[in-house]
Amino acid sequence: MAWIVSHPWVYPMLEVLHIVGIALLVGNLVLLEVRVWGIGGALPIEPLARLALLIALAGFGLVAASGLTMFAGQPQELLANRVFVIKMGLVMLGGANAAVFHARHGLQRLDRIAKLQTALSLGLWIVVIMLGRWIAYR
Repeated sequence: MAWIVSHPWVYPMLEVLHIVGIALLVGNLVLLEVRVWGIGGALPIEPLARLALLIALAGFGLVAASGLTMFAGQPQELLANRVFVIKMGLVMLGGANAAVFHARHGLQRLDRIAKLQTALSLGLWIVVIMLGRWIAYR
């Protein structure tokens, strides 16, 4: 699968798809998170959450598919890169945070814990994006 990295347009196109997926994922999470924090209180949270989470999941699917394909082009290099390993650990932590948020019905509660979990989510995704950019330089 080394051809993925060496082909003149495959890897750059995968990076573009990855960025589009990140925009869909994080953009929609931010929309939902600010609503949990009380901004835009006139918007009903349930329909907003259904739409935002559907688009965020589509974005995550695009990120996962493009990321796995890029990974297939250079698995040894990426696994040896500490920044990549930390990034993947934070992605898993973000997924676990989302699972706990929904398991405890954070959207229905909109309590202090839900607000903290959404702040943690935003922080994690920002760090994941930063580490993703940093991978190329390590």
